[in-house]
Amino acid sequence: MLKATGIKKTYGNLSILKGVDFEVSQGEIVSIIGASGAGKSTLLHILGSLDQPDEGLVSLNGVAVNKLSGELLSVFRNQNIGFVFQFHHLLPEFTALENICIPAFIAKKGKKEAEAKAYELLDLFELRDRASHKPNQLSGGEQQRIAVARALINNPAIVLADEPSGNLDSANANGLHQLFINLRDKFNQTFVIVTHNEDLAKISNRVVTMKDGLII
Repeated sequence: MLKATGIKKTYGNLSILKGVDFEVSQGEIVSIIGASGAGKSTLLHILGSLDQPDEGLVSLNGVAVNKLSGELLSVFRNQNIGFVFQFHHLLPEFTALENICIPAFIAKKGKKEAEAKAYELLDLFELRDRASHKPNQLSGGEQQRIAVARALINNPAIVLADEPSGNLDSANANGLHQLFINLRDKFNQTFVIVTHNEDLAKISNRVVTMKDGLII
């Protein structure tokens, strides 16, 4: 489903990725672990087309993602890839419902359709009563679940998460991890997760370890 071959990336004189091969199947939760500086986040950004490799190929469902550019790349990313980061990056002036709808609006979906899907996700995450709340009225765990809902609004093929529970206490982190499992089991949702959290790594289908720009 997602396949990366021969990924290399250098910043200045520093070689970050040194020829990484990586593959994910539909419905897998794959965790990427390793020390800081191993290249985990750089790889995740390249897999999600937020950065381009110097060499190598990334394909998602048969589409060579890093060969796309401009509007084609933006549209493909919006429709096929969801992102969750350590910090929720919710827009403070918008409600939870509005934040979830943003990628759908970017995809030119109508307000009625976008809000219907957003309410489905709020119900699934047991947050419907928070729909009209702004981020500063939500707990950290609620904010991150809203961020996950936003990542799912366009039914992406894959969700890429960079330390998604890194800013949460243990109870909220465990709740978020269980949410990922439920989404995989119920919807066959695919996740690639960069994490230092051992509990999250343990519940993954596979754990991939990186060291010095390579998968070991």
